Amino acid sequence: MKKMREATVLVTEARERVGGNVTSRSDGTYTWEEGPNSYQPGDAILTLACDAGMRDDILLADPASNRYVLWDGKLRILPHSIESAVLGDFLTWPGKIRAGLGAIGIRPPAPGKEESVKEFVSRNLGTEAFERLIEPFCSGVYAGDPAALSSVAATGRVQRLEPLGGSLVAGAIMAQKEAAQNKKPRDPRLPEVKGQTVGSFRGGLKTFPEGLAKQLGDDVVKCNWKLVGVSKSAEGGYECAYDTPEGPQTVRTKCLLLTAPAYVAAEMVKDMAPAAATALNKFYYPPVASVTISYKKDSFRLDGTSALPEGGLTGFGQLHPRSQGIRTLGTIYSSSLFKDDKRQPDDEFMILNYIGGARDVAIKDLSEEELVKQVHEDALKTILKPGTPLPKVVGVKVWEKAIPQFNLGHLDVLAEAENALTAADCGEKDGLFLGGNYTAGVALGRCVEFGIEQADEVVAYLNAASKKAVAV
Repeated sequence: MKKMREATVLVTEARERVGGNVTSRSDGTYTWEEGPNSYQPGDAILTLACDAGMRDDILLADPASNRYVLWDGKLRILPHSIESAVLGDFLTWPGKIRAGLGAIGIRPPAPGKEESVKEFVSRNLGTEAFERLIEPFCSGVYAGDPAALSSVAATGRVQRLEPLGGSLVAGAIMAQKEAAQNKKPRDPRLPEVKGQTVGSFRGGLKTFPEGLAKQLGDDVVKCNWKLVGVSKSAEGGYECAYDTPEGPQTVRTKCLLLTAPAYVAAEMVKDMAPAAATALNKFYYPPVASVTISYKKDSFRLDGTSALPEGGLTGFGQLHPRSQGIRTLGTIYSSSLFKDDKRQPDDEFMILNYIGGARDVAIKDLSEEELVKQVHEDALKTILKPGTPLPKVVGVKVWEKAIPQFNLGHLDVLAEAENALTAADCGEKDGLFLGGNYTAGVALGRCVEFGIEQADEVVAYLNAASKKAVAV
């Protein structure tokens, strides 16, 4: 293990590779993602990539590319400005007026009520804006049910705008002022991020965790090390029991950060803190399948007669509200998203489809052939020419426990788990931290931000513990 600022650091991964659910695949002809597909290019993840020597591998999609949402048989362009929201056909005029009035504040929330995403958005922006905009995003991002998702837990940064300014618009203005006041000089190494875009890395998202692991070194990062139990050490700190390629190993540590899924973390702490394990097992992870398929370029209806607007299959992709009769949650236009990183043959167009989620758990029982047939039939309804044969199957991955649901009561359950761990530590936090996307948020960029925040917490804890030991 490697000395870093007077602390020995060990990073362990149960799988044979780093990255967790970041799963980029390549067979020499195609490159595709089976887990998350991209990230919001905030300065945190970009800075970390530059620190690890990956500046030239950063890819940013064209911010002018459109996103589409299916409604009434047509893929409608998602508004990307006030002008496009007013003049576009994404909402009807009554829907636009209702959303505009709600954004400036017409209905206050019920005191003390934890609203679902559906309740929060419908109250503020109206039912139409919820059905056409937020519902498909909840399905596409969380694979969840917006009537069950907690607005404060799942959309914290948006939800805080209303109490901050009394309405979404006033809150957004105040948030912008806060950001401007706290703005620091931007690292000159970082690429310019224009508009609303997404990012990846040359060769796929796996380049990012692999680059970080390379920077840390093999003596710090251990793959195929499976944590099987955690217990309190008589000398203070924790004893971590591992199954490794070299046999059982025990590591004693002053500080432990668990970034595994909640149900895995529950198994790790069940003997030491059974109440914490009970709380961690309350988090729900529904199944989701990622289905990557490829068609010949001439398979798509680009003559203006399909749901796709005339002009070609370009942009980020499309989302499908549950009410529109399409089982596929969303489709990403892989071949047009990161054009600078060739990921398929020139005469083909590759798409990534996500299907399943909290309202369609039956997908876990479908075969690969059935999943491909379903997303193909859905594509025929929106973007393919009639009679287009089944596509080339690039990759199918079924995640039986995919994305943690930030449902109503999520923050209370998280606090319950953390409090139970504190109780197991005799009343005070003793160097055990919970991480992972069920604590931070499901977006990759947010996980990176939270990881940096937790690193600061760990350093602060170790410094305080060191001073305490010296004082004793």
